[in-house]
Amino acid sequence: MPARIDLEQRRKDVIEAAFRLLVAEGFSGLSLRKVAAESGLNIGSVRHYFDDHRNLLVAAVTEVGNRMGKRLTRYPIDALAGLTGEPAVDALQARLEELLPIDEERRVESIVLTEFIVAARVNPTFRPVTEQMAADMRQVITDALRVLHVHDPAEEAERLIAVLGGLVLDTVTPHGSLGVERLRATLRAHLRMILAAGAGAAPADA
Repeated sequence: MPARIDLEQRRKDVIEAAFRLLVAEGFSGLSLRKVAAESGLNIGSVRHYFDDHRNLLVAAVTEVGNRMGKRLTRYPIDALAGLTGEPAVDALQARLEELLPIDEERRVESIVLTEFIVAARVNPTFRPVTEQMAADMRQVITDALRVLHVHDPAEEAERLIAVLGGLVLDTVTPHGSLGVERLRATLRAHLRMILAAGAGAAPADA
């Protein structure tokens, strides 16, 4: 058992080292040799877990998805039932902020995910992972909007996902200059608009 725990910790250390390199240098700076140096391991130890930097990148972004999913489990969908007005906005915003770079941990995750999505544009082997993560996020958001009786929750979820993507880019890249408070305020304004439009609407069909 101690040996197994050590192996699991080493794998985690390798992924954390990949996180740091992706933040510092981007996908082009990710190599097994650099990850080995960053994690304090030899290249052979890193290769024990990952054949190449592409497999390591998949593992890193999968870890990001797992972390986000674990945080979202703290928000059962049933807790949204019956909420309206500002309590509904508060509850929905709390869930969505788990996917946004509002602190250092989530900022790192957002950068790793952004690097992976950009890499997937020209590397088809990455696309199944990005497509599955997008589908999972779409489902989570659609379900939340449906419980909150937003009209056409699937369509509204697509618009909201586009807003979330823009907020991430404007926060973690030089494309924009959003700080955390501005990010939160922008998201809140959009959620108020969505929920106000759905106020009084008949419950959406499942």
